[in-house]
Amino acid sequence: MELPTKTFRVTRADLVRYAGASGDFNPIHWSDRVATKVGLPGVIAHGMFTMALVGRAVAEWAGAPDAVVDYGVRFARPVVVPDDDAGTEIEVNAKVREGAGEGLTRIDITATCQGEKVLSQARAVIRTPR
Repeated sequence: MELPTKTFRVTRADLVRYAGASGDFNPIHWSDRVATKVGLPGVIAHGMFTMALVGRAVAEWAGAPDAVVDYGVRFARPVVVPDDDAGTEIEVNAKVREGAGEGLTRIDITATCQGEKVLSQARAVIRTPR
């Protein structure tokens, strides 16, 4: 069974807010000059910010944040965030897999940006909604 798609817009303003909250002020998250100098295609979203947005989708599918029993990802490619008002979008899809134990459900997650997978091996175990 496929779960409803969740879409999250990410702008440079979001990256600034996340940097302030996390304390991660690495210039690859705000300076095109630095990002391209180190070989990136441009400013990229913080990996943990991307993971948190996908985690928000998992919590919504589960019905509550405390219904998420386990959640893990690997980062496949960066989320490039252009310097404009539109930013970019992360699209999150998931499929329900067989039960992960009594009262638990495993979901396999796909997160893409501009048609490219940004996470791999993204999975969660949630308490099965009643």
